[in-house]
Amino acid sequence: MLDGVIPMKITMTTPVLILSCVLIFLSLLLTLSILIHKAKGGGMSALFAGGRSTAMSGVSIAERNLDRITVVVGGLWVSCIVVLLVLYRFYDGAGLG
Repeated sequence: MLDGVIPMKITMTTPVLILSCVLIFLSLLLTLSILIHKAKGGGMSALFAGGRSTAMSGVSIAERNLDRITVVVGGLWVSCIVVLLVLYRFYDGAGLG
């Protein structure tokens, strides 16, 4: 089709590598923040926590902050995955060799 035009390969090795490292770190942080949550009722969290119930039904400030941290880290995790998908989709040879 395009005679004489040499397609230019754009490699994005460094951004892909950095985002992959950030994704690994965020994955570990997200897993840790989810596992730290206190068991509330039945389910898997009660299985690991022993199914103890507390007399205090209110949510402490620390728990609210942990919830916020978990939501923010989860949002960053999803954003990092979307950016990696965009890099792999729109840049030919994006760190794949």
